[in-house]
Amino acid sequence: MSGLNIIVCIKQVPGTTEVEIDRETGRLKREQVEAVVNPFDEYGVEEGLRLREKHGGKVKVISMGPAMAETALRNALAMGCDEAWLITDRVFGGADTLATSYTLSLCVGKLAPFDIVICGLKTTDGDTGQVGPELAEHLGIPHICYVKEIQEVNNGKIRLKRILDDGVETLESQLPVLITVTKEINQPRLPSLMGRLRAQKAQVSTITSADIGGDSQRFGLAGSATKVINVQTPEPKTGGEKVTGDSEELAQKIFEKLLECKVI
Repeated sequence: MSGLNIIVCIKQVPGTTEVEIDRETGRLKREQVEAVVNPFDEYGVEEGLRLREKHGGKVKVISMGPAMAETALRNALAMGCDEAWLITDRVFGGADTLATSYTLSLCVGKLAPFDIVICGLKTTDGDTGQVGPELAEHLGIPHICYVKEIQEVNNGKIRLKRILDDGVETLESQLPVLITVTKEINQPRLPSLMGRLRAQKAQVSTITSADIGGDSQRFGLAGSATKVINVQTPEPKTGGEKVTGDSEELAQKIFEKLLECKVI
């Protein structure tokens, strides 16, 4: 084939698990912590670059978020992506996975034609793994999740392996297709110094709601099927009993406690 048109979706996420939550809105206070590219998405970027190196074509990277998400896009450009698009608008704020995938689908459609859309398996802040499959449904194309290896892309088809709890499947699909990738698929490259310098000067194009049309009631909070009702931190467990002694004494004390609690 003459070349692949590849679109990679990435997200900027907090670089730590110690993130505060706004009690009123139920959202993460992202502005207070360092932001990084979602780790699973870096594997997606790397796989897109490897496909381009093998088959030719172009890799476009997109991200939906506030202006600060441009940093994540420039990191992808430094790795070697050809184009970067930031999807940002106040009306997109507060979107759940359904509203996010709908918005992304309009943006991906704007960048058509495409052969392969690549997403990370999940994000470290949401951990749902829903956006990729939902995006494929909005686009009306096949999707394959948990991809660990792309074996071949030829004659308008892709053959790949995906990892499941009970084994590995080999699947084939027509293009265009959306895949979500696992960490087993590759080892992401580190951006070179020249790549970083080039990324600093590169253009990051912006997409707003005015650029994509669509139903405004399906954007952001208005288009979200799920709402955060309450956020609370579980109370730490207290009490308990500490036992001491050698291995035989400990075993006997634990045995007696299990009898006392009628566990055995």
